[in-house]
Amino acid sequence: MNIGLIGSGGREHAICKKLYESKLVNNIFCFPGNAGTSYLATNIEVDILDFKKIYKLIKYHKIDLIIVGPEEPLVNGIADFLRKKKIKVFGPNKYAARLEGSKAFMKMICAQNKIPTAKFKICNEEKQVRLFLKSCKLPIVVKADGLAAGKGVIICKTKNQVIKNTSEIFNGKFKSSRKVVLEEFLVGEEASYFVVVDNNNYKFFGSAQDHKRVYENDKGPNTGGMGAYSPAPIVTKSLEKKIKSRIIDPTLKALKRKKKPYSGFLYAGLMIKKNEPYLIEYNIRMGDPECQVVIPRLKSDLVKIMLSTVSNKLKKTKIEWSNKKSMTIVLCSKGYPGPYKKNILIDNLNKIKLTSSSYIYHAGTYFFKNKLRSNGGRVLNFTSMGSDFKIIRKNIINYIKKLSWKKGFYRKDIGWKVINKK
Repeated sequence: MNIGLIGSGGREHAICKKLYESKLVNNIFCFPGNAGTSYLATNIEVDILDFKKIYKLIKYHKIDLIIVGPEEPLVNGIADFLRKKKIKVFGPNKYAARLEGSKAFMKMICAQNKIPTAKFKICNEEKQVRLFLKSCKLPIVVKADGLAAGKGVIICKTKNQVIKNTSEIFNGKFKSSRKVVLEEFLVGEEASYFVVVDNNNYKFFGSAQDHKRVYENDKGPNTGGMGAYSPAPIVTKSLEKKIKSRIIDPTLKALKRKKKPYSGFLYAGLMIKKNEPYLIEYNIRMGDPECQVVIPRLKSDLVKIMLSTVSNKLKKTKIEWSNKKSMTIVLCSKGYPGPYKKNILIDNLNKIKLTSSSYIYHAGTYFFKNKLRSNGGRVLNFTSMGSDFKIIRKNIINYIKKLSWKKGFYRKDIGWKVINKK
C-alpha cells in the first residue's frame, strides 16, 4: 500500500522510519518531509494547509492512508475534509481537535466532566484577569487560547507580568485567538501519557518525560522540547489507573456524547502531585520530541495499528513494547528559541557510525545543492536505546561530539531527574 505522511519534523522522521519497516508498505510520500525522510520516502513540497492540493496529490499518487503529524492541519479540519472525499485518515476530526486547538475548550471539558486540572479562568478582558488575580496565588500561568507554536504559555511571577502578557494576547499577539486562559501554577513532576484511539476503544501508546526549558537545570525560556526519555518511571500501574479513569475515559466519553468521537493519537500532558494526576494540556498528535523516544520502543507494526484505528478494530489489535529504555537529545541552532540562522552546512553526519539501537532523526534539515543544511531551530534528534539512562545519555553525547557542529548547542543533562534519583 501507499502511505502519505504530513509534516516535516523529527516526529515525522521517526514515524516515517517505523512505516518504512512495515511489510505492508510499498511507497511513502512525505508532505513536505525533510532531509532525513528523503532516504525513506518521496518528499513533495506542498503547503500542508492547502487541503485541495494535498487531496490532488493523494489521488495522483494513489495513496491508501494519510497520516497527519502536526496539529495545525488537524485543528483546521483536514481529517473532515479528506474523509468526506472517502480518504482514510489517521487523526481526529475538527471538533475533537479543539482539545489542543482551544485551551478554553479543553478546560470546559474538564469542568463539565470533573477531570482533575489546575484552577482556571477563561478571560476575554482585563477586568476578568484582575478578578482572578484576587482569588489565585502567584505564580500564575497565562495561556493563549489558540495554537501559538509552543510560545503561548507564560509563567508569570508578578501581577504586572500577568497584566502585560494577557494584554498582548487580547491585542492580537497570536493570530489564532484573543482569548486567554489563566491557571494556578501546579508544583509537581510532569509526565506525558499517550494513547491511540478509535471510535470505540483506546490502547496505551507509551509514556515519556520531556525537557521544555532551553538551558541546563531547567533554566531559560520554554522551547518545543530539548530532549526526552521513555518510559516515564513516575507512571506506575496505580497512577496509570487514575490517569485512565479520571482523565482519558471521561474525555473520550464526553466527545462520544457530542457524536464527535476521537480517533488517532491522543497525548495527555500531566502534572503529578503527591501521586495524583492533573491534566495540564492535551495534544491531538504524538509529541515532538516524545515521539522520537516512544516509537523506537514499539515492537508491533505501526501500519497495522493505524489501519485498525481507522477501521475501528483497535480492540483486537495487540501492541507490544520493548523493555529497553530510550532517550533523545535535540541539537539546536544557536539562538533558538529566539532568532537563529538557517541554511548552515552540516558536515560529517554520514561519518558517524551508529549502533543498531541508535538513530539520528532529522527535524529542521534540507538538502541544498546536494549538501545537508539546517532549516529550523531544532535541527537533529540523537536517539539511543539501552538498559541504563546514564549510559544511553553518554552514548548520545559522544555521537553529538563526533558530529562537531559548531553552529549548534544541546542540553547535556537530559534525563537528570531519573538519573540523579539513583
